Amino acid sequence: MTDTPFADALAHFAASPLAGADTAREVLRLSLLDWCAVAIAGRQEPVAQVLRALAEDEGGVPQAHAIGMAILVPARMAALVNGTLSHALDYDDTHFAHIGHPSVAVIPAALAMAERVGASGRAMQEAALVGVEASVRTGVWLGRGHYQAGFHQTATAGAIGAGLAAGRLLGLSAAELADVIGLLGTRASGLKSQFGTMGKPFNAGIAAANGVEAALLVSKGFDPRRAGLEGPQGLGPTHHGAGDMGALEGLGQSWRFEEVSHKFHACCHGLHAALEAVAGLLPVDPDGISAIEVVTHPRWLTVCNIAAPATGLEAKFSYAQVMALAALGHDTARLDSYTDALARAPEVVALRGWVDVTSDDRLAESAAIVRLTVNGESREATHDLLAPLPLATRAAKLQAKAEALIGADAVARLSGLVTENAAPGEIGAALQELQAPG
Repeated sequence: MTDTPFADALAHFAASPLAGADTAREVLRLSLLDWCAVAIAGRQEPVAQVLRALAEDEGGVPQAHAIGMAILVPARMAALVNGTLSHALDYDDTHFAHIGHPSVAVIPAALAMAERVGASGRAMQEAALVGVEASVRTGVWLGRGHYQAGFHQTATAGAIGAGLAAGRLLGLSAAELADVIGLLGTRASGLKSQFGTMGKPFNAGIAAANGVEAALLVSKGFDPRRAGLEGPQGLGPTHHGAGDMGALEGLGQSWRFEEVSHKFHACCHGLHAALEAVAGLLPVDPDGISAIEVVTHPRWLTVCNIAAPATGLEAKFSYAQVMALAALGHDTARLDSYTDALARAPEVVALRGWVDVTSDDRLAESAAIVRLTVNGESREATHDLLAPLPLATRAAKLQAKAEALIGADAVARLSGLVTENAAPGEIGAALQELQAPG
């Protein structure tokens, strides 16, 4: 038994050939298309403009595409820009066991490194699949205590997945990949204190960039302490990590990434179960509403329960705001439902005053109960986001979401590119060129 059993197991998994995994590959392709759509839709967000300005200032060796830029940039910078942009709208996939967003940390790293080394589309997708699975397993290993203490698993666990994806594309051995994990123990970072600001999507970007950087350093001979993740002073022990070795169960035979949940509302995923539940109680006359009670799992109270959001960004993390929006007939799947103006609109502010959010730890983290009182009559609905959703249904919903974000023509082009035959550079070029309508 080594003193780094978790890192060694992940490294061996990441260095091994993939056999089967047909369903996991299909889900990965759905997430890749979804990632492309939300990234393109977020290319004009203020944080996107800031990141591109930094990339232009720094310049560097042209290795990979960065969304919205006319030039190629170094792979590390491409991962930073694309990871940040793709999380700017908070509309990307979520994994509840991971407690984070796997695709926005891993796919940008895999795509940038694949472009840098000239890998095939199949190799890029296999690396991304290995990376998101490792990210999920690391999120489980770190556990809820890590997240509740204030650390952002998308960034911390995500960096491990990004590094393994990048390292696999560089052809690193299992021993070298274990070194990548060890180095990322000291490099991974990201705090929940940034939620509701540009800092949250930046957490995804730094995870992607850290992964690329660590893999490149190890490929050039960097020799870190391999116990940087799980040793006595490693990331896990010093950052409230649970060290749950059950996270490795079935690794290489079963794929926990298949449990990923895609977003169909343009806000924090913690709000989605409540939105799905309240949809079954609407429409009603908003003037008759005297109470909206949301019952959720306690973990969401520190994530998406801003009582009086003043900005569109804060609105994406507010039960009160989205319940008011839904009751007033605003489509919470639309990006323009989360503006500063709507966050301050008198009718929205007045209605969210009727919203009461409570918690019940007997609820699944993916579930919510909504009780709506209208004209003295109360009704109740429950929804669980992990209720089975056939793959074909998920694909159709993601197709509709992507078309709403970037248009049918752009989706048709990307759908052809996310096959395993398309070179990563073709995907990068499409991301560089395509823009959302309007």
